Amino acid sequence: MPAIEPKPHESIRVLSYNVHRCLGLDGTLSPSRIAEVIASVEPDIVALQELDVGRLRSGNVDQAQIIADELKMNVHFHPAMRVLEELYGDAVLTDRPVRLVKAGALPVRRRSLFSEPRGAIWVSVDCSGTKLQLINTHLALDGRERLQQIDTLLGPSWTAHPDCIDPLLLVGDLNAVPISRSYRRLAASLRGVPGPPAFPSNLPLLRLDHVFCRGDIAVVGCHAVKSRLSRIASDHLPIVIDIQLAVAPAIAPANMSALDAFPPG
Repeated sequence: MPAIEPKPHESIRVLSYNVHRCLGLDGTLSPSRIAEVIASVEPDIVALQELDVGRLRSGNVDQAQIIADELKMNVHFHPAMRVLEELYGDAVLTDRPVRLVKAGALPVRRRSLFSEPRGAIWVSVDCSGTKLQLINTHLALDGRERLQQIDTLLGPSWTAHPDCIDPLLLVGDLNAVPISRSYRRLAASLRGVPGPPAFPSNLPLLRLDHVFCRGDIAVVGCHAVKSRLSRIASDHLPIVIDIQLAVAPAIAPANMSALDAFPPG
């Protein structure tokens, strides 16, 4: 029996980071410092939560764009909360070809003491011909509200949508520990990736930032960035996920013979 050649793979590094509106534990507001933390691990795709855009409290700057510019990446931002011209929400950054598929609100229980608008952003990233679907979100503090949001994400508008083909990554600050009903409901439909605690950043004890996947994704590693800078830049540590994706082999042009496609060495 002839040997079966393994499929070619591409290594991708994804970073998920609740940046706490770029406000560090030392009281300093600094998108540039957040960008420095991110750049130190050289990710291909960056998913950020808790960004301010045009808000008075953070100097009326566009934090998402500042970070993207410093990383030399393109950015898609979704404002989960909008107060007049002030925006607050989540973003995905990458220097790879990327298409915004969907950005929208998640359900909120208005009577909940902890309610605030929540949302998600879904992009399709071209990884050497393989389209990686990535959904970045930041879920509610209230458990029942969070379950409603998870049901929405698992429904036909998001992960069960016909366009949400594998491979898929769902990342973000889910405000849920692994023993919670919220985590278990997600884990019943998607593969949870074991990860480190990342909150609070100066003494990480809780696993609130999570990664779920579906399809032909090999998870090589998942770790928190524990540097001097990352411990003060936000109240969360960034989570780094190293994955491998199967990619389609290059196809020779129709007018090229097999020997032309693979010339002798």
